[in-house]
Amino acid sequence: MSRRNAYLLVAFIIFLALFLFLPSLTARVSLLLLLIGAVLLVKTLTQPATEKLQATRAGSETANEESSQEMFALGKLFEATMNSMREGLIVVDKDMRVVASNAAAHSLFNLSRGKLDAQRLTELTRNPAIYSAFLDALKGTERSGVRVETHGPERLVFDLRVVPLTNSNGKPERSPTEAEGALGVFIDVTRLERLEQVRQEFLSNVSHELRTPLTSMLAFIETLEAGAIDDKESSQRFLSIIRRNAVRMHELIDDTLELSAIESGNVKVRAELIELAPIVNDVIASLAAKASAQGIVVSSAVARDAMVYADARRLEQMLTNLVENAIKFNRENGTVTISYEEDQATGVKDRSAVAGQRSRIMVQDSGEGIPAQHLERLFERFYRADRARSRELGGTGLGLAIVKHLARAHGGEVTVTSELGKGSIFTIELPASDKAEK
Repeated sequence: MSRRNAYLLVAFIIFLALFLFLPSLTARVSLLLLLIGAVLLVKTLTQPATEKLQATRAGSETANEESSQEMFALGKLFEATMNSMREGLIVVDKDMRVVASNAAAHSLFNLSRGKLDAQRLTELTRNPAIYSAFLDALKGTERSGVRVETHGPERLVFDLRVVPLTNSNGKPERSPTEAEGALGVFIDVTRLERLEQVRQEFLSNVSHELRTPLTSMLAFIETLEAGAIDDKESSQRFLSIIRRNAVRMHELIDDTLELSAIESGNVKVRAELIELAPIVNDVIASLAAKASAQGIVVSSAVARDAMVYADARRLEQMLTNLVENAIKFNRENGTVTISYEEDQATGVKDRSAVAGQRSRIMVQDSGEGIPAQHLERLFERFYRADRARSRELGGTGLGLAIVKHLARAHGGEVTVTSELGKGSIFTIELPASDKAEK
């Protein structure tokens, strides 16, 4: 009992004793009124303090409730942030047991049951690079640039960085007995590694393609310098070979620059409704000499009223590359046929194309065909199904790659089907509308 309550109790007892022992009714009434007044006075004086205390308690409860709501919101925000990360994140305690992880980490370890939490790191992976990186972090050593490969449904490559957690005093742990845990971040670098591999292959292929004609040119130049230049017949033949190799190098450089410009987006495709037949006829006329030299008959099966949405110059470039290849790799006295078809609902012929429909231009040859194992990679830069024959015929190995990128710049695609002994069909598929990519 507080001191104030004790004083009030004593005062109340004294007033009650006086009230009972006073003989006069008037004195009793007067004392009763005095007692009531005193009670009201005390209540008036103590009410502000009571209200203040109640207000303080209410404010404290409200603050606690608001703090709880804020902590809940922060927790949800943190969880959402963790799960939206593309990088896999794992936190382990000093016993190498997972105490926190995100959705990306689950995908990384191909988790099919439950969560990673509460599992030991050795239960998730046997990869020694991962385990040693976390072990070093628990010893206070930060590890970065650790290369990790996974071989699940597809091969993935990660750059792992593991950092030790800190004490309450903010200092890094010094030994495994003091360590609180470690945090590891798995950064997916599969695409970057693939791009680096493509870059290296490209440089290697370009170097190889340039080295062959350069070696030939230097050899014949040295022969001429050694005295063969005085032999008119031989010198003319050598100069012809040098010229042919120089043209090949020039074409290779032109195709490389062209492909680079297309891939970087510097080539703008201005698609519009155009007549296909005149473009096909121009392509056939430009390659007539090459076709005649090999006894190849190139013909058009394109209707005069056929219309397509494309950039006329770029479409002619694509068709020239495909028809030229069809002539080079055809049989002697073979045929090349250019045809066209459209989805039945497009209405392209009446110039009222429907968005989402497709039109197809086919280049069919009567060659030996392409083995199935080469079809998927046929449109890669410098890829050749028959390397010896391709170089002998003077190809740069970039023509089909250029066709692929130009078709995609139109919002379309290029595909190939082939049957050994019967030939191949290359198909340029274009959107039959003016919504082709600009």
